[in-house]
Amino acid sequence: MTKNKFRLIYDQLATEIQKGMIQPGELLPSENELADTYQASRETIRKALKLLSEHGYIQKVQGKGSIVLDISKIDFPISGLVSFKELADKMGKRAKTTVVTFSRDRVNDFLREHLQAVDGEEVWSVARVREIDGEKIILDKDFLRVDLVPVLTKKDCEESIYAHIEEELGLVVSFAKKEITVEEPTEEDMELLDLEGYSNVVVVKSHVYLDDAKLFQYTESRHRPDKFRFVDFARRAK
Repeated sequence: MTKNKFRLIYDQLATEIQKGMIQPGELLPSENELADTYQASRETIRKALKLLSEHGYIQKVQGKGSIVLDISKIDFPISGLVSFKELADKMGKRAKTTVVTFSRDRVNDFLREHLQAVDGEEVWSVARVREIDGEKIILDKDFLRVDLVPVLTKKDCEESIYAHIEEELGLVVSFAKKEITVEEPTEEDMELLDLEGYSNVVVVKSHVYLDDAKLFQYTESRHRPDKFRFVDFARRAK
């Protein structure tokens, strides 16, 4: 099936940005210049630019044009509860999730502590590798209490656990306590991630609660350190 012309233009510009042929902070040529270069209508160019903007490659600024963004790092909000799926939706085909383990297990000592569970309780154990621009750079390890999340499938994990919890089970994910550490990679990290020689990973540990203050999830999100900015908004107390 032949691609639409705007998608071909999008693919070429995205590839040039990925390869560093167009640097962060640079302005793309004007719509008229791009139309001449690609022998396309301005409407076709606008569609290609819209897709680049939606996938996080450019920021359109009124009066200036299209500014190329730094795609080597991805902003992760510290204080917000944002799923990877919600971030990935902005990146289109740049992002991919692979479920590497999915099981229903009895709690062990580690999970009893982190999920406030008791002997005999069961948890969903899920490990997912997040790939962006062809590199495996995040390992997400999720543990969810079966008594609070009674139904979960591998397909839910491939798509969005939070979407399943909120839309299918009718639960409300409310808040989380987070801890960020820098650690040496485990054997699992080295096996599943493209660490490219990095000797540390950034680990975000989250205890996540429902709106009734019940702790239902413990997560370790293990990041290759060169690919992320952890951002927050702070206000000085008065």
